[in-house]
Amino acid sequence: MIQLARNLLFRDFWLKIFSLVLATLIWLTVWLFFIRQDVSPSRVLSTGRVEERTFYNLPVLVMSAAADVRDFKVSPGEVTIKVRGEPGKLQALETKMHDDPQARDIRALVDLTGIEPARGTRKKIVVTTPPDITFEQAEPDEVEIIEPAKR
Repeated sequence: MIQLARNLLFRDFWLKIFSLVLATLIWLTVWLFFIRQDVSPSRVLSTGRVEERTFYNLPVLVMSAAADVRDFKVSPGEVTIKVRGEPGKLQALETKMHDDPQARDIRALVDLTGIEPARGTRKKIVVTTPPDITFEQAEPDEVEIIEPAKR
């Protein structure tokens, strides 16, 4: 009986320790990324410093079908967007956007393809960012669709 207990505990001891450590790492990964949803994988895996920047008064771009000739408007027409990334990349992005306001690497889009607007229709804003820049928040996060005037 003692020999059996000793074999169960000490046979392949290092393999059992390795399995225990691996299982703990898997559990921590699941807990961080799926249960606690406030942790971004890029923030945890990043080796460099991470900063936040806020870009103000970015225009909301309206995307509609080419066959749709209506002149949609959105309210508000500008949003504030908060992003996260490495300081050097954020600085380069900020400089580029300041030098050439038309060359937007951060875009706030509203997709109106196939929509029939009614009074009070609201749509979510979709934000696109360059690689290595993580979108954090848009304020406001949705806009009201203003129906074009009848002609």
